[in-house]
Amino acid sequence: MHLTRDDLYGLEQYAEVRRDFRARVMEHKQSRQVAMGAHARLYFEDRLTMQYQIQEMLRVERIFEPRGIQDELDAYNPLIPDGHNWKATFMIEYEDPDERREALARLQGIEDGVWVQIDGFEPVSAIADEDMERQDGTKTSSVHFLRFELTTPMIAAMKAGAGLSVGIEHPAYGCQVEVSPEVRESLASDLVD
Repeated sequence: MHLTRDDLYGLEQYAEVRRDFRARVMEHKQSRQVAMGAHARLYFEDRLTMQYQIQEMLRVERIFEPRGIQDELDAYNPLIPDGHNWKATFMIEYEDPDERREALARLQGIEDGVWVQIDGFEPVSAIADEDMERQDGTKTSSVHFLRFELTTPMIAAMKAGAGLSVGIEHPAYGCQVEVSPEVRESLASDLVD
């Protein structure tokens, strides 16, 4: 499931296909995100979204040497789900910088309050920021990386069409959202029985 150098375009080839590839990825991402209230969003990652991220990093940084390419693969491969979990980028979104600064101070620990729930099962809490600590003693980060580990019965229920909701439990920000059928179907396709 992980990406290798063989899965990537070289810089010159990527320049040729980038516009069409980017359009395909942007369309794909539409069925992999969930707004959680006015200021938070989950972007569920997969192999294609991570390939795009790596390609863009290689392009922007002009990386073409094998060691640099491998470093990018090593950084982003852990964000690809393994068939028994979902992985997501959790974003706290405030346009105004002052409002964002105040919110990030208020929302310390919010990443630990994010959950998913498949109908008929208990909620699954996020495992947050395994790569590095993303908050300090005064504020949280606006970006967190989350993993949701699922059991075999949960996976079977998703494959059978069970509903899915996501939410946040935090004293300063709470919400619960029913996931759309398009997103539910896309996430179910990530899972292996």
